[in-house]
Amino acid sequence: MGKNKIIAGVIGDPISHSKSPLLFKHWFTKLKINGEYIPLKVTNEDLEEVLKALPKKGFRGLNVTIPHKERVLELAEIITPRAKEIGAANTLTFLPSGGFKADNTDGFGFLANLKENQKTWCAKNCSPLIIGSGGAARSVVSSLLGEGVPLVYISNRTKERAQTLQKFFGNRIKTIDWLDKEKILKSVNMLVNTTSLGMVGHSNLNLSLSNLTKKTTVIDLVYNPAKTQLLKTSEKKGLKTINGLGMLLHQATPGFQEWFGQNPVVDNNLKNLLISK
Repeated sequence: MGKNKIIAGVIGDPISHSKSPLLFKHWFTKLKINGEYIPLKVTNEDLEEVLKALPKKGFRGLNVTIPHKERVLELAEIITPRAKEIGAANTLTFLPSGGFKADNTDGFGFLANLKENQKTWCAKNCSPLIIGSGGAARSVVSSLLGEGVPLVYISNRTKERAQTLQKFFGNRIKTIDWLDKEKILKSVNMLVNTTSLGMVGHSNLNLSLSNLTKKTTVIDLVYNPAKTQLLKTSEKKGLKTINGLGMLLHQATPGFQEWFGQNPVVDNNLKNLLISK
């Protein structure tokens, strides 16, 4: 892998959509770091074996994406308080003594992206509907509740998974039947898609937005494409939209700092670079 090169990567299934390698390469060049960042497609069956093998290959740490964010907690040596609070992890650091530490920076990235794009956002006036109930949904819910949002609605195709989140986070969560998700839209002022629907290679999120009010902000955690069908439709309705690119950038900074020892900068040049590729 090269002399004194620091290696990290990202694991998921699928992984070809990930823009993290491009992001890290940009920071390596900018900060003059001898680093390498490798995307790895890892199935559920191979996850445990891969996590044991990578430190032996010189890996310092990993980002984790769909579908491994919850399962990596079961395999972690150390779990940070925020990863425990969320019930999922997206940032792993291999320990010199063996095993790895699991952290979650998705909630940090989500809030940084939200506040950057909506300067007047106020938690106590926020009424969000979260679509999905995986690791990303857990991060969003945890960060919103932590900021003081009074009530969060969650809707998921498999209702049991949404109910699991309700049990995990408590009575400030209300689950909505998948068939009723469009009815509740008139009662919310934030809509967040945390699923992979709308991502390159996936079908679109099939959701009528006719009940949304003009005050609603629509957020899609998908960043490839930068403008999903959900965001395009929302823009046509004159709604405020935020894509997942800012969250991707902000959630990556704590891991980068831990693995490579320098604090990278998130700026518009970087966003434009990732959008153009």
